[in-house]
Amino acid sequence: MSSIEQTLSIIKPDAVERNLNENIKKFFLKNKLKIVKEKKIQITKEEAAEFYKVHQTKPFYERLCSYLSSGPITVMILEGVNAIQENRKIMGATDPKNAEDGTIRKEYGISIDKNSVHGSDSIENAKKEIEFFFKS
Repeated sequence: MSSIEQTLSIIKPDAVERNLNENIKKFFLKNKLKIVKEKKIQITKEEAAEFYKVHQTKPFYERLCSYLSSGPITVMILEGVNAIQENRKIMGATDPKNAEDGTIRKEYGISIDKNSVHGSDSIENAKKEIEFFFKS
């Protein structure tokens, strides 16, 4: 069953630094995802640690937090039919080397760490992540 959902998307520091915001947004729009809200911000390492808390037991956690707080990011709320699943398809595999042709990470990702974008992986995480960046 298809339903209208919202998901969080982050254009990460490596992509913002390379001025890829507009190119990446075109991927979403072309795939019928609407950008409902967006803002360019810089977060602290502490905020990144809070955001990625779900990964705190993983070996890459520290690196992830340092990276996300290393420069400006663009956070967006995307909306559309099955937005979470669609966004994940558009982003491609976490490691750009394994991402399918035509995905954001295949096109712009540099490495497994600097893979240009983040997207929520479930309805409950999408709600939490949207609330984290867009407190009502």
